[in-house]
Amino acid sequence: MFVAYVVAAVVFGLANVNSAVAKFRRVERVTTVLTTSGVPESWFVPLGLLNLAGGIGLLIGIAWRPLGIAAAAGLVLYFAGAVLAHVRVKDTKGIPLPAALMAVGMLTLALAIASA
Repeated sequence: MFVAYVVAAVVFGLANVNSAVAKFRRVERVTTVLTTSGVPESWFVPLGLLNLAGGIGLLIGIAWRPLGIAAAAGLVLYFAGAVLAHVRVKDTKGIPLPAALMAVGMLTLALAIASA
């Protein structure tokens, strides 16, 4: 179970760090999705910081499980908010990616708890 958790934490953690960097650099593909879902540009950096904190928390959480559990739970909530943001503006094309990432977050959270 621990190996599965490590793989999930590393992959999901690095994906969130990458997402944070894309928000900080204002990558057009990312900013288009954010603005389409009604996110103001002033939120890009704070949302990127949440991604970064969650990703780093997952990586450190491999060694210190309480942090990994907290980071995974936080990222599940983050992506639930992203799904709701797309639903709110009726952007059905934008829902699958944050929904899939929320599912990966739930899997990572379950593995973190199970292997603690």
